[in-house]
Amino acid sequence: MGAPHDHEPPVVLAPGYSPLAFVPPKTGSYSLPSMGLAADGEVLDSDGKRLRLHDVIGDKPTVLSFIFTSCDDVNGCPLATYVMRSVHDALESDSGTAGKARLVSFSFDPVFDTPEVIAAYGAQFRAQDADWQFLTTDGARNLDPILEAYGQWVIRDYDDAGNYRGTMSHILRVFLIDRDRQIRNIYSTSFLHADTVANDIRTLLLEENPPAAVFGL
Repeated sequence: MGAPHDHEPPVVLAPGYSPLAFVPPKTGSYSLPSMGLAADGEVLDSDGKRLRLHDVIGDKPTVLSFIFTSCDDVNGCPLATYVMRSVHDALESDSGTAGKARLVSFSFDPVFDTPEVIAAYGAQFRAQDADWQFLTTDGARNLDPILEAYGQWVIRDYDDAGNYRGTMSHILRVFLIDRDRQIRNIYSTSFLHADTVANDIRTLLLEENPPAAVFGL
């Protein structure tokens, strides 16, 4: 017999790649208490224009994910982007929610993720006319305070000469932010699913525009 082959253990995909394993609570049947004010800071959009993050969030419920475009962890940044596109598709398929939410993918790798790079990256996933913004910064001076404020833990990898390798370790955190710029939910790898996020967005929209029946009209 030949020697046994060593195989890499199979990758266990995060729940966000599969159908939701449970029925989510009815839209509007639960509350999403504020978890604090979403931090602001100076960012660059995919055209290189300087903006404030609060201005990008604007006046719609917003899903904000921190990513870097070269991430190769299937349960990391690719998961966040996959779920973001799925959230967009779910909301746009309903005339009651189409166009009423915003997606923001924000790179924490300004060395490689220039405006040109994030524009090309976004073009692979962004549906035509989707309200999905891709952001970066011009360096650590503007980026690091934003990451710290959001609790976005990142460790960059360097070689022995101190040169950045283009890879990093990070936690996946995706934020739901209301139009008053309050954080209303934070999703991690095990909790990030398009059905859950879309349901939460619908709940926020109902909160902002309650049906007349709620007031007995």
